[in-house]
Amino acid sequence: MTISLLVNGVDRPAASGRTCDRMNPFTGELATRSAAAGLDDVTAAIDAASAAFPAWSKTGPGQRRAILMKAADIMDSKVDEFTRLMIEETGATAPWAGFNVMLAANILREAGAMTTQIAGEIIPSDKPSTLAMGVRQAAGVCLAIAPWNAPVILGTRAVAMPIACGNTVILKASEQCPGTHRLIATALTEAGMPAGVINVITNAPEDAPQIVEALIAHPAVRRVNFTGSTKVGRIIAELTGRHLKPALLELGGKAPLVILDDADIDGAVNAAIFGAFMNQGQICMSTERIIVHQAIADEFVAKLAARAAKLPAGDPRGHVVLGSLISLDAARKMEVLIADAEAKGAKLVAGGKRTGTVVEATLLDHVTPAMRVYSEESFGPVKPIIRVADEDEAVRVANDTEYGLSSAVFSRNVERALAVATRIESGICHINGPTLNDEAQMPFGGVKGSGYGRFGGKAAIAEFTDLRWITIEDPAQHYPF
Repeated sequence: MTISLLVNGVDRPAASGRTCDRMNPFTGELATRSAAAGLDDVTAAIDAASAAFPAWSKTGPGQRRAILMKAADIMDSKVDEFTRLMIEETGATAPWAGFNVMLAANILREAGAMTTQIAGEIIPSDKPSTLAMGVRQAAGVCLAIAPWNAPVILGTRAVAMPIACGNTVILKASEQCPGTHRLIATALTEAGMPAGVINVITNAPEDAPQIVEALIAHPAVRRVNFTGSTKVGRIIAELTGRHLKPALLELGGKAPLVILDDADIDGAVNAAIFGAFMNQGQICMSTERIIVHQAIADEFVAKLAARAAKLPAGDPRGHVVLGSLISLDAARKMEVLIADAEAKGAKLVAGGKRTGTVVEATLLDHVTPAMRVYSEESFGPVKPIIRVADEDEAVRVANDTEYGLSSAVFSRNVERALAVATRIESGICHINGPTLNDEAQMPFGGVKGSGYGRFGGKAAIAEFTDLRWITIEDPAQHYPF
C-alpha cells in the first residue's frame, strides 16, 4: 500500500505518479512507500488550504475544540498503528512510540482548550470617544515541517495550535517517517476536520529543497514552523526572511546537565540515564553534556557507568531500552566520535560497541574542548562527561556552545540552583530534573543556535495569529483641517 498525499480532504497519488521508499533502518526491509510530490502537488495543497481558510477561520471556538478533542481520542485509539509505523520507519522502541502518542493526543487536547483563549485587549486611547482594541486573528495558511525523531509529538505539535487558532495547514512530512506523519492527519480527518484544513505532502529526499522553497515562496503561505537541525533551520530562516514571513524554529541542542557539588548524586544519575539515552539520544533535549563538579565526579561517574552498562540495546521490536539509530551513517558517526575522544585522552567508561544500526549506551569521561563530542551534537547514545572545578566553570562550560535549547541543574540548595539556572543560556532549564521533559501547555523553544519562537499553550497563540489594532471612533470627530 502506498502512503497517499492528502489534498483538500482527498487521498491522492502524486501528479507525476512517482513514489518513494522508506526502508526499515534496523532490518533493511521496506517500511513504507509514499507518494513523491512535485511542484504541481505543492500548488494543489496550497490552493486547497487557501480555499478552506475563510470558512475555518470563522468557525466558532467550540466547534474547533470539539474536533480537536475528538481527534485526540482517535489518536489514542491508533496507538498500535502508530507504534508499528514508528518501529518500522525509524527504528524506535515501542515504549517511545507509546509515549509519543500519549503526549501528541494531549497536545491536541491542549490546542482544543486554547480556542477560547485567543484573546485581545482594550487599550486606552488619548483620542476622545475612541474605543481602541488589540485583536488577534488567524494568519492564513501555515506551513508545518516536522522531523522523524519524535514523529507523532512533533508532527502533531506542528499543526495543532495553527489549526486551533483558525489557520489552515500544510504538513510537509519527513522523508524518514511519511506513514507516521500521514496517520496524524487521518486522526484529524476522521474527527471531522473540514476538507482543506489539513493537507499533507510527502516527497522524495532529493526533492525536499525545491518542495520547501516552493511552499515558503508562495504568497498564500503566511507562517512557517520548522523543527529539525540547526543546519537546515538556517536555510529555512533565510528563505522565510527573503519572503518576509514569520518563522518558528526549534532546532538542535547540546543540552548540559550541571551537577553541583551538593547534588543528590543518585537523583542526578537517574536524570542523566533517562535524559541521555531515551530514544537512543535522538531527541533535541537529550542530555548531550554531563558537567559534574570534580569533588563528586568519581562517585557520580562510577554509579552512572554501572547503570549505563546494564541498559539493553538491540532489536527495537524486543524488550530493549536502546533500539536502532535512524541510519547506518548515524551509527557509524558514533564510532567516529568515540575514536576521536579516546585518541585525545578521554576514558571510555561504558559501552562503545556498535552492531549494525544499534549502538550501546556509551559514556566518555574526562572530555575536553579538543574533542569533537564536546561541541558537536551527537544525536545518539554517546555522551561526554566534563569535570569542572567550581560553579563558575560549570556555567562557563554549559554556555560554551552554539546551542541553547534545554538544560538542567542538580543541587540540594534550590536557591543556588536557581541562581545557576538564570545564568545558563537556554530556553528551558529544569532544577533537579532531566534535560528531557515536555508538556503540551509549556512554552517550548530555544535561544542562540537552537532557534526562536515558542510552541505550546498560550505562548504559541502569538506565533500563529496576527495582532491587529482596530478602533471604533466618533464619525463627527474634529480634524485640524
